[in-house]
Amino acid sequence: MTDPLFWHRLQFGFTITFHYLFPQLTMGLALLIVGLKAMAFRTGDSTWNDAARFWIRIFGLSFAMGVVTGIPMEFQFGTNWAVFTERTGGVIGQTLAMEGIFAFVLESSFLALLVWGERRLGPRRHFLAAIALWVGSWLSAYFIVTTNAFMQHPVGHSLGPDGTFALADLGAYLLNPWALAEYAHTMAGAVVTGAFALAAVGAFWTLRGVHEGAARVSLASGVVVGLVASVLVAMPTGHTQGRLVAEHQPAALAGMEGRFESTERAPMAVIGQPDVAAKKLDNPIELPAALSYIAYGNFSAHVRGLDAFAEDEWPTNVELLYYSFHIMVGLGTLFIALMALSTLQLARRKLATSRPVLWMLALSFPFPFIANTAGWTTAELGRQPWLVYGLMRTTEGGSPTVHGGSTLFTTLGFAGLYLVLGILYLMLIVKEVQHGPPSLGESAAEH
Repeated sequence: MTDPLFWHRLQFGFTITFHYLFPQLTMGLALLIVGLKAMAFRTGDSTWNDAARFWIRIFGLSFAMGVVTGIPMEFQFGTNWAVFTERTGGVIGQTLAMEGIFAFVLESSFLALLVWGERRLGPRRHFLAAIALWVGSWLSAYFIVTTNAFMQHPVGHSLGPDGTFALADLGAYLLNPWALAEYAHTMAGAVVTGAFALAAVGAFWTLRGVHEGAARVSLASGVVVGLVASVLVAMPTGHTQGRLVAEHQPAALAGMEGRFESTERAPMAVIGQPDVAAKKLDNPIELPAALSYIAYGNFSAHVRGLDAFAEDEWPTNVELLYYSFHIMVGLGTLFIALMALSTLQLARRKLATSRPVLWMLALSFPFPFIANTAGWTTAELGRQPWLVYGLMRTTEGGSPTVHGGSTLFTTLGFAGLYLVLGILYLMLIVKEVQHGPPSLGESAAEH
């Protein structure tokens, strides 16, 4: 408990987990708002615009929370992780700067136009502003994901004699194959979150019999987009990401699957409990040879277990890595099943009267947040014990002058602040859902 590195890791993990609750929603909503505005522009039906106006307000609240909760992480690079920042800043500083200068400014500027400028802009330019917001949001995500991808699979850099990283090839860095796969997987997951939010609110309004037009389009849009996005998370984006892990981080793959022994025709664990001390998976239920095929495209492929690596190269928390991965995969499978059932009912024109399905949709909205958080936990725990995979260990990146007590104190402060902010955010969201979609005149009068 006196190890400063433990508290540095705990604080960053806590703050980034809380922060990511908001960007994953806004990134998903950005695309869905474009879809709602496109339908409004094409059909001239004000119902689509009413729904879009409501979700723009939800986007605005979530975006503000994302900004506020993201600021402490920027400071932690210079306080808790000063050595890491000093050594890698010449590389990752490029994309972090791009995110702030280009993407964030674009996103925030057009969000203001969307919230307050609909009457003045008119339908066409308001629709174009929605597209610009989407581009800014997703561009911001790409720069952040590229930064993380360098830590997972470092490319496009040179390493100086003092261990400092420098950018050697900007194109290779920005087009890192890991970044492309991780970005596709991340954005599909964000769209799942946004789609489930639309479907949940639409189902809630439908069950209450209020805001019928906005409820209908939110429910239908959420269900259809949710099904497509849930499938894309699994295939091809998740499958591609898994292949990269198998190729470049085989120890992480072994930890994710609780695979302690190397073997051919490796089974995939559906369920089980890893016992690290005994180096075995207890009570496993496995699919024969499935892991060999998923990882390498061959049922007979040899899959390395943790026994193939020195223990100081194992993921530092195999149990949490294993459970995070299986929570992500399990929930993702349930998402496909729920959205497939809902889409079937929608196609049969029975969704609005299928109260059990509506209740499932209304109550399901927290689970994409859990699944996305579990996914990021899997990625970050899988990279351990490295900050930059294979080149810089986590133990080398902490700040030598910041002791654990200071980090614990500030972590408690963040926890208290985030609790207050979280309660305030939920109160505002509940108020918006109860109020429903504002009319154009009402929205203009409020602002």
